[in-house]
Amino acid sequence: MRWLVFGSYDVRRHPRVGVLVQGLRAAGDEVDEVNVPLALDTAGRVAVLRQPWRLPVLLGKLARCWALLVLRTRQHRYRSADSPVDAVLVGYLGHFDVRLARWLFPGTPIVLDHLVSAVGTARDRGLGDGGGVRGRLLRAIDDGALRRADVVLVDTAEHLAGLPAATRDRGVVVPVGAGAEWFEAGARTVRERWCGGPAGFAGPAGPTGFASSAAARLRVVFVGLFTPLHGTRTLGAALATLAADESVEVTVVGTGQDHLACRQAAAGNPRVTWYDWVPSAELPAFVARHHVALGIFGDTEKARRVVPTKVFQAAAAGCAIVTSDTAPQRRALGDAALFVPPGDVDALGAALRELAGDPDRLARLRRAARRRAVEGFWPATVVAPLRRRGVQ
Repeated sequence: MRWLVFGSYDVRRHPRVGVLVQGLRAAGDEVDEVNVPLALDTAGRVAVLRQPWRLPVLLGKLARCWALLVLRTRQHRYRSADSPVDAVLVGYLGHFDVRLARWLFPGTPIVLDHLVSAVGTARDRGLGDGGGVRGRLLRAIDDGALRRADVVLVDTAEHLAGLPAATRDRGVVVPVGAGAEWFEAGARTVRERWCGGPAGFAGPAGPTGFASSAAARLRVVFVGLFTPLHGTRTLGAALATLAADESVEVTVVGTGQDHLACRQAAAGNPRVTWYDWVPSAELPAFVARHHVALGIFGDTEKARRVVPTKVFQAAAAGCAIVTSDTAPQRRALGDAALFVPPGDVDALGAALRELAGDPDRLARLRRAARRRAVEGFWPATVVAPLRRRGVQ
């Protein structure tokens, strides 16, 4: 089958589409990409919702992307009859791109990767419950995008159930999964028995994965966007409870809406290192050098419906996972994670203390997470539901 992966998606910010491309190719399909990343991240798009006078900036950037997309798809739209594009896959955050795809490829099946609705994003960012003029506009954006797609990809059963009734039978659950680079980083960690933190190598590791030095600490990493979904206010407060505990050190990567509040809450802990950014090409190896990776801890409605990308990635990298106890994460991870109640500061702090004091359990969780990833999170595995469904 010949796929055209299309849109203004940015794999560096949202690696989901990269996993889909890897999976389709690994499954034997032919995949071409026509991609012009939109120079506006999710925070920038949310800023447009908060401050509508910014809308011309978004429209200007989108118009530039679309002009280039139109030019670059000519060869795909006018290919010979014996070599057509069988389907167009519109990458994540394609609420607008799917409209252009439908216009450019009127007779070709369109698959929309619809991980997050516009209404859901606004609600999670505290921009209202979907009422008023803004709510009606966002619903119109979501509904229009869904109408133009022949197949709609979502990542969890909860998101499938949340689709409009008229769309649900066109929905397919395709887990986010992890890219091959994360599995490679995990394989290197396993081979080298590496136990270094972000600052360097801490010495040869023993059977549990800890360095042989008696002074070794549990190395924990959090990578996130600091939205309410991630629950970083809870994270900051939990790190504060560990201020006197020298057995745990934490690396925090990212910025966003709740970054300042998180950092202020954790300010009393001297064993927290903060990075605003780690290049995407370096991130898999960076995460794999830690013992534990943190998932999400938010108690919002959206937080209870997702399995975050970083959980799949960290499992592939061979980290033990600590994340919130929600139905979709339980299904995805089974016994390969340590779960804490959403928004529970004390439970999160206690979970990290427990792992710092129980290296055998830590080792079991790391092995279980890696095994779960190898069994179910490979790109070719996660695209299987889409390929079984077919595209018409």
